[in-house]
Amino acid sequence: MGYYFIAFGVSLVAVLVLTPVARYLAVRASAVDVPEDRKVHEKATPTLGGLAIYASLMLGIGVYVLIGREKVTSDLLGVIIGATVITFFGAVDDIKGLSPLPKLFGQILAAGALVIMGVQIQNIHFPGTAVVSLSPELSVVLSLIWIVAFVNLINLIDGLDGLAAGITCITAFSMFYFATQTGVGGAYVDAALISIVLAGACLGFLRYNFNPASIFMGDSGSMLLGFLLGAVTIQGVLKSVAAVALIVPLVALAIPILDTSLAIIRRLRRGQPITHADKEHIHHRLLNMGHSQRQAVLLLYFWTALLCGTSLALKFKANNKVLWTVLGLGIICFALTALPPIIRGENRGGKHRAGKKAPAEVEEEAPAFDEAVELESDIAESSSATEVETDGTLEPRPTTATVPPEVTV
Repeated sequence: MGYYFIAFGVSLVAVLVLTPVARYLAVRASAVDVPEDRKVHEKATPTLGGLAIYASLMLGIGVYVLIGREKVTSDLLGVIIGATVITFFGAVDDIKGLSPLPKLFGQILAAGALVIMGVQIQNIHFPGTAVVSLSPELSVVLSLIWIVAFVNLINLIDGLDGLAAGITCITAFSMFYFATQTGVGGAYVDAALISIVLAGACLGFLRYNFNPASIFMGDSGSMLLGFLLGAVTIQGVLKSVAAVALIVPLVALAIPILDTSLAIIRRLRRGQPITHADKEHIHHRLLNMGHSQRQAVLLLYFWTALLCGTSLALKFKANNKVLWTVLGLGIICFALTALPPIIRGENRGGKHRAGKKAPAEVEEEAPAFDEAVELESDIAESSSATEVETDGTLEPRPTTATVPPEVTV
């Protein structure tokens, strides 16, 4: 067990050291996220934080293998190859920008490397039924869908400073506990190792990514985190034949799953592509309700921790009536008080509103609009005054241009 925490410490320290390097590289590569209407950050921020997360993960895994004298299993090798592939595609998207189809290709390629190396969903145990063994073909298809779905779950939730890193950190800790307490064997060792180094990397990255963030993880980070969570849930959870094995990851990641499901339904109802970006995710709706960025993120951290605790209770504390009562009341309170306004997106005057502007804001902007109209008419008059008639044609009158002084940086 001690080796796990050494690997955790290595990944934590490594990401603290490497994130400023990634920020420097992002600036040099012009991988900068510029503010726009559907985003809530207010200044240009470097991305490529995923490169620091990836490097710290590899360092943590490498140290564990060396000091623990562990063999690199095919499962672990598949995770390393897949993580490398998906980080590469994410970094290219951060720097150059990729359309949805090439990004999906990269996700499937990374998931395929993982599946080929043996990380597959081979059995499913629905509560109240027997264990269902999957055919090799169905196992491959379901495993690919599972991994790609997890990649996009985290990618879509990455909309506020520190949100994706924090949710992944909390979930990774719960998956580490599940893997270490459930079974023995190479798959569980690999799942525990990946979970703990992932938690360390995410925790350290929050030093730079929590609001106000000095760097974003970008798609190179969000897709990597989703990929690793998908791999861990197959290795350390779904390989278990327990009746709750399928429910555990779904409950632990209920918030990203709910957010993605609402986004897909919303876009289909409007006749939009499911890849269409908008400003109506759960975190946007919390901002609409009046929460600050930090409050919204901390609230989502809290509910993620509660849901992760519930998922672990399903496995380890099924007979503890007091725990079940407390968790049940907490979930009921959440469902009754938080879910309705989140789904409706009620606007209570938050700073980063996603909907229409308040009347006061419109009135304040009206003089600026009038000034813009007057400026436009002045420009039109001045441009017409610079034209002279020569042989029945209009030619521009020579003007003297003023060259602005050079700006020294």
